[in-house]
Amino acid sequence: MNRRSLTAAALAAALVLTGAAGCSGKAKPAADGDKAGAGGVKTGAGVSDTSIRLGALTDMTGVYASLGKSVTQAQQLWVKQTNAAGGICGRTIELTVRDHGYDPQKALAAYTELEPSVLGFAQFIGSPFVAAVKQRIDGQDKGLVIPQAWSASLLGSAYIRTVGATYDVETINLVGFLLDQKRIASGDKIGHVYFEGDYGENALTGAKAAAAEAGLTVVEQKIKPTDNDMTAQVAALKQAGVKAVIVSAGPRQAASLVGVAAAGGWNVPVVGNNSAFSPQLLATPAGAALQKDYYVASSALPIGSTEAGPAALSAAYKAEFPDSGLDNGVVAGFTSGALFGEVLKKACADKDLTREGIRAALLSLKSYDNGFGITHDFSDPKAPSTRQSVIMKPDAAVPGGMKVVKEAAAAPAATKFTPAS
Repeated sequence: MNRRSLTAAALAAALVLTGAAGCSGKAKPAADGDKAGAGGVKTGAGVSDTSIRLGALTDMTGVYASLGKSVTQAQQLWVKQTNAAGGICGRTIELTVRDHGYDPQKALAAYTELEPSVLGFAQFIGSPFVAAVKQRIDGQDKGLVIPQAWSASLLGSAYIRTVGATYDVETINLVGFLLDQKRIASGDKIGHVYFEGDYGENALTGAKAAAAEAGLTVVEQKIKPTDNDMTAQVAALKQAGVKAVIVSAGPRQAASLVGVAAAGGWNVPVVGNNSAFSPQLLATPAGAALQKDYYVASSALPIGSTEAGPAALSAAYKAEFPDSGLDNGVVAGFTSGALFGEVLKKACADKDLTREGIRAALLSLKSYDNGFGITHDFSDPKAPSTRQSVIMKPDAAVPGGMKVVKEAAAAPAATKFTPAS
């Protein structure tokens, strides 16, 4: 078995253990608890006549702690605003948070604990963890999960729905940006530094597809999430003569790569997926280099945008959490919560707040504009909700540390690419 297979096996084993620990043989609320509730609305797990309970499985102490904190606080803000406006369907929203610290056993144990008592999950950080429970979600649980992960491996489920382009599509758009800017051309080599596992390898699929379309060659550098020094990777890519680098890893790896390259006088553009930046990096020695020639793709406008949606969110978030900085995790968390809210409103109008009613309501959203620059289509579970990406550049003078350099668009190669679930 390769490393990826071993990881999957370990997660599956953990799921079996946590499933056994959290199950006592009683019938699940989702299976036999559907009933008519207040207002003649059909209800089930997580829904009473006065409340709707959602779960959040986050990472506030592990490798994505900064992201997890921002996503969670943004969702708590959405809950507060929603309840202050009267709730949804005559019910208040409750968000129950569990921090798994990016530990697979903790993540799966937390899912098993909360699943019977919530309608769904407005957040689940960690695509390997979500993938580990995908079969269970589709088969017996059927609760909507909106993961903070964009791997194409999560496509195909009517209950696990990402908000935005998958990593492969996002990477194709990054390569398209470099081509449009004439930073690379047919015949060139491009480097790709990527995490082992779903995230990095899905991004690599996109890099290879874009390269095949444009006549490029991809030079691969696979790394582990624990690899923080990119000196060896920079040396290998420089020696290979690559003209640009894609980084599908975390903020630390991106900062190291860009910083090491700049320190060595190697000046090539570097582009990263949405998870490969944190504004805290701008205060590090790599800050100047990041602002020079580093670009990041996202499926939403940055929190520092002056457009109405981001500007309103920025003001509300700073008022609610004055001691917390702004980053794009705020946008990701809030837009996921707002999407769940839109689905709840549609399900309420259809008089069905059961898990099946939620599934049907989401499928009806074919042109959902969340006010953050991109319209999403959730009618096809096999497809990402968009193929567009906003291209951003670090800028310490902008709140949240990011400014837009290219508005939302899909590269020609992205429009005809079919992600494989």
